[in-house]
Amino acid sequence: MNDLDPRALRDTLGRFATGVTVVSTAAKGAVHAMTANAFTAVSLQPPLILVSVDNRARMHQMLPDTRRYGVSVLATEQERLAMHFAGRPDPEQPDPFVWTDDTPVVDGAIAHFVCDCYAEHEAGDHTLYVGQVRGFSARVGQPLLFHSGQFARVANEPVFTSWGW
Repeated sequence: MNDLDPRALRDTLGRFATGVTVVSTAAKGAVHAMTANAFTAVSLQPPLILVSVDNRARMHQMLPDTRRYGVSVLATEQERLAMHFAGRPDPEQPDPFVWTDDTPVVDGAIAHFVCDCYAEHEAGDHTLYVGQVRGFSARVGQPLLFHSGQFARVANEPVFTSWGW
């Protein structure tokens, strides 16, 4: 297994289209945030979600200390914001955060989740943070997607099924 080409593996994993989120937390009077596409629902009872964070990321050091974080599902018009928190800071970017339950979330996102840290699991070069959802909200809008190393949008074209539905 160690003979796998990491770049080829990353490119192949990128064929799986995902949404784009911003994970955010507050510590010592400052907001810390990062873009993440490794996000998923885990459970409805109790309500749990999961984000995967690179062990080298600043967020990896923040979450165990703050114990609460927000996950904002970005809308198509928030591509620039996604880049800002993905390591390409834009000095012109205004503060995008609003506060919910003492937790920063991205204004204009199509969904927000406020979570308390429920569990964390080391998994190779990442840590999986499972959050217990304390609150959530959603609005109408189209999600920003990520596929094959590029941002994408939902096409809204019907998919043909041979099932006759």
